[in-house]
Amino acid sequence: SALHEPKFEQLYSKFETFNPIQTQLFHVLYHTDAPVLLGAPTGSGKTIVAEIALLRMKKRYPKGKCVYIAPLKSLARERLKEWRKRLASPPLNWKVLELSGDTRHDTRAMNQADVLVCTPEKWDLITRGWRGTSADNDLNPANNKKKFIDLVRLLVIDEIHLLGEERGAVLEAIVSRTRFIARFVKEEMRRKAQSKDALGANELLADEGSTGQHELTRIVGLSTALANPYDLGDWMGIDTKGHGVAAKRGLYNFRPSVRPIPMEVHIQGFPGREYCPRMATMNKPCYAAINEHSPNQPVIIFVASRRQTRLTALDLISYAAGDENPRAFLGCSDDYVESVASTINDQSLRHTLTFGIGLHHAGISSHDRETVETMFLNGDIQVLVATATLAWGVNLPAHLVIVKGTEFFDGKTMRYVDYPVTDVLQMMGRAGRPQFDTRGIACVMVQEGKKNFYKKFLYEPFPVESCLGERLCDNINAEIAIGTINAVSEVVGYLGWTFFARRVKMNPSYYGAASDSDEDVDDFFLS
Repeated sequence: SALHEPKFEQLYSKFETFNPIQTQLFHVLYHTDAPVLLGAPTGSGKTIVAEIALLRMKKRYPKGKCVYIAPLKSLARERLKEWRKRLASPPLNWKVLELSGDTRHDTRAMNQADVLVCTPEKWDLITRGWRGTSADNDLNPANNKKKFIDLVRLLVIDEIHLLGEERGAVLEAIVSRTRFIARFVKEEMRRKAQSKDALGANELLADEGSTGQHELTRIVGLSTALANPYDLGDWMGIDTKGHGVAAKRGLYNFRPSVRPIPMEVHIQGFPGREYCPRMATMNKPCYAAINEHSPNQPVIIFVASRRQTRLTALDLISYAAGDENPRAFLGCSDDYVESVASTINDQSLRHTLTFGIGLHHAGISSHDRETVETMFLNGDIQVLVATATLAWGVNLPAHLVIVKGTEFFDGKTMRYVDYPVTDVLQMMGRAGRPQFDTRGIACVMVQEGKKNFYKKFLYEPFPVESCLGERLCDNINAEIAIGTINAVSEVVGYLGWTFFARRVKMNPSYYGAASDSDEDVDDFFLS
């Protein structure tokens, strides 16, 4: 009833109340247009936070567009599947469209969409055409693209803490450009509103007037718990330096321990320098952890490679057979699992499914993947052995999550490297099912020497640094090409919009600046 809109209330008819985190953010999301940065652990209901901001936007601007940026294609696909089911069906009937490297849509389809789910690179490509062309022609694709960009009233960026990783430069470029575009469009509307032939702009401006000092495109960033939320909030347009009532409005940063469902974490160290033998020694403790913590409830085991999914599953089957209960993990009849297994294309998966263990990785077909997901959700199989992409892309929570090893083989450097801490947190976040569990359990199996590192950093908020510096030339060239920057003085102005500039000032030694004084920072940028 807090939504005061019957159509919106039907979306949450299964909810008695929003969870504590969603409740704290509700007023700022649904009754203001302030930018919002939410730092909270995985499993805190951040998707609902994005939806509440979307409902606010559609209530105020029925013709407005929402762009949801997902850092991975798998995450974009999952969100698309969920929102098509909920938002594209009655009573809302909104059009939800996906834009990624695998999809292609013309500008007409884009202009008809209410919600666009896309990857950072794709939105970067689209926003590069934000100026359109000088020819005022509706048939011109560049002008159609500009019309769509001008109507974007909400930009939701999921997993915004990935700013500090390899693809973070693109995220930084699109947020900085979006804020610049929003200011530009606002000024353009003001100019049009003063002319006689712009009644539509007058109406839009009157509608926008109540947002006060807020920008035309609202930015909502969703992240894990952060160590430096003020820099990130300031970059997104949140007033972090003021002292008034409105200061820091929209900035919420919860500790990693604040989860709707508490999580119990066990960190185990394993000796051995060589990767494969160390992984093999972890299989028996995996089996023991299942028997101890989750003998009858769903379990996800995360491993680093497709080969490891198969080897882990086969070892679990042999340990169960050693206990004279080879089908211990099977939750359905033998006849049923045999009939399902006969439809599976992957030979290894066909074998492990009959023992109640599923495999999930990019190498199996979409039919096999969907079959495994459905069986796991229904409880027909108890254990799912998956590669790390599952942690981001598919919402399959379990009672127990085992992270079997924290390294993966990096093809670029040709060696084993550690997962980013964010990935480990994302995997652990799958522990605990909101509807069924009062607590979740995560077991993290690491190399002995890294045990203390994980003990410290899994409970500390996550510091985010910028990686725009490595791609600064590319980004500035792109902005010059599309007309955002036209003079050397504007380069300095453009840098002022970036997260990179804020972090150089706050942490100069990390980026190689002499100190945080204005002169040294200016010298650093000019060099």
